[in-house]
Amino acid sequence: MSVGHAILTARPHDKPSFLIESHSSQLIVSLIASFLLSLAATQSFADTAGEAPASLTHALQLVSSDRMWADIRTLSGPEFNGRRTGTPDDLSSAEFMRQRFLDLHGQRPPSNDLGGVMADTLPGLTRMQSTSVTTTTIGDNPFLQFALTPGSPPDRIGTDYLPVLDSPSADLQAPVTFVGYGISDPAGGFDEYAGLDVRNRIVLFLRGKPERYPKQISHADKVLAAHARGALGYLTATGPILNAYEARRGVTGRPSAFYGLTAPARTIPGAWISTARASALLRAQPSGDDDHLRALQQTLNESLTARSVGTDAVVTMRWHSAQQDGTLNNVISILPGHDATHQDEAIVIGAHRDHFGKQGGLLFTGADDNASGTAVLLEIARVLSAVPAGLKRSIVFVSFSGEEQGLLGSMLYITQPVVPLRSTIAMINVDHAAVGNGRLTIGVTGAEKTVAQQAGQEAGLADRIDVFGFFPGGDHVPFKEAGVPTITVVSGGVHPHFHQPTDTADTVNPDILSAAARYVLAMVWRLADAP
Repeated sequence: MSVGHAILTARPHDKPSFLIESHSSQLIVSLIASFLLSLAATQSFADTAGEAPASLTHALQLVSSDRMWADIRTLSGPEFNGRRTGTPDDLSSAEFMRQRFLDLHGQRPPSNDLGGVMADTLPGLTRMQSTSVTTTTIGDNPFLQFALTPGSPPDRIGTDYLPVLDSPSADLQAPVTFVGYGISDPAGGFDEYAGLDVRNRIVLFLRGKPERYPKQISHADKVLAAHARGALGYLTATGPILNAYEARRGVTGRPSAFYGLTAPARTIPGAWISTARASALLRAQPSGDDDHLRALQQTLNESLTARSVGTDAVVTMRWHSAQQDGTLNNVISILPGHDATHQDEAIVIGAHRDHFGKQGGLLFTGADDNASGTAVLLEIARVLSAVPAGLKRSIVFVSFSGEEQGLLGSMLYITQPVVPLRSTIAMINVDHAAVGNGRLTIGVTGAEKTVAQQAGQEAGLADRIDVFGFFPGGDHVPFKEAGVPTITVVSGGVHPHFHQPTDTADTVNPDILSAAARYVLAMVWRLADAP
C-alpha cells in the first residue's frame, strides 16, 4: 500500500464523525456559524501571509499539467459524447470519476461488484449521489430561415442560430415583432408589450436587461411573457452594446448553447440567433439602417422607453425535440482530516462535469467548460493523496452534473450534504479554467478577499489573479445561498469557444490549467490547515 493509500484509508476509529454516524438529508444551515468559522479561518492567517510552508511548496511541485491535459482529452473525447446530463454518457463519465477516486482510495472493487447498483449503496469514502432528471435532445437537421429577400438561403446552425436546447419541437412560419429586452412590467413602469399584438407572431428580444432597470429578469420570465401574449415562438440575441461584465468575459455576437429553463406547460419554441442576423432583420425594414438595432438598444438603456416594433420579416422554424427521463449523477469522494479537533469540518471542492452532448447535429465536447475544472479537481485529489502528512480538516471532492441545466447537481448536494453545512468551512468551485489571457478571476463571498490574495501569493501567482466579490452563475451559488462561504476560480479574459462546438481539447492552454490547479491547491491548504 502506498503512502497516499495509507492516508486515504484511515482506521474506523480515526474517521471523522460524519463517516461513522448516519445523518439526515434535511438542510441544516446556520449562517452565523458558517460565517464565524470562515472568519476564524481567515483571521488566523491575517498576519502570516508570505512564503508558502514547506509542505505546500512540495505539494505545488507535484501538480502536472500533462496529467490534467490528458484527462481533458479523455473527458472531451468521443467516449463520453459531450457528457450531457441524464444520458448514458453522463453515467459513463460519472463512472470514470468514481473509478479515479477509488484508485486514490485503494478501494477499487472487482469489475462485477457493482451488480448494476451505483454508489448510493457503496460504503466508504467514494459514492454516487443521484436523482431523476428530464433531458431534451434537438434532432439532427434543424431548419431556420429569415425571408429577408427573395430566395434567402437557410440560416446556418451554429453560426447564425442555435435552437434553445430545451425548446419544444418547432414547425411554424410567422412574421417577427421586436420587443426590446422582452420585459413586461406594467407596475414598474416598463412594459415592452404595451399596445402590441404579438398573437401568431414570433417575438425577438435581446438578452439581459437595461442596466438602469432595477429588477431581476430571467430568460424564463421573458418566454413566459411572450407565451402569455399568444406568441408562437421567440428569437433571442445579444445586443451590439455589451455591459461591463459581458465585455470583461468576452461575450460575442454568436449564438451559444444553453437551456431556457422554462416551465414545459408554458413555453414556446425558441432559438438564439447571432447579433448580425438580428441586426439584418431590423436593417431590412423600411425605417432601418445599418445601426438600427444599436440605436434601439441605446435608447432602451438610456431612457427605459419601450422601442418595440413590428416587422415584415418572416421566419420559418422547424426542428424535432425529444424528451426522455434519465438520471443525474454526482460523484463524491472524501479525504478525511487528520486533526482530532478539526476533522469534522470540511472544505468542499467542486467542478461540474456535464456539458451539452450532441444537439441539432452538432457535438459540444466541453473541453474548457468544464473538463478543465474536472481535471483540476482530479489533480488536487491526486496531489493531496500523495502528501505524507494529511491536512487538519476533511476535503470533500464533488464532481457535479446538471450545472448547465440549472445547477441541479449542486442543489441536490445542498439537500443531501455528506458533511453538514454547518461544518462546511468553504466551497471552492472550479469552472472553465484553461483558456483566456493567462490570469485567474477569483470570486469570493462570505470571506475576506485577503484570503484569496494570500493564497495567490503562496502559489506564486500574486501577479496573475484578479479578486472580485460574487461571481454570477455556477455551482457555488447554492452554497452561497445556504450560507457557506465560496471561492470561485475561472481563467480570466475571453473564452472564444464558450458553449460552442469548437470547445475542444486542442484549444486548452496547459500553463493556465497549471496556474488554476496551483491556486486551488494553495487555497485548500490555507483553509484546511488553519489553526
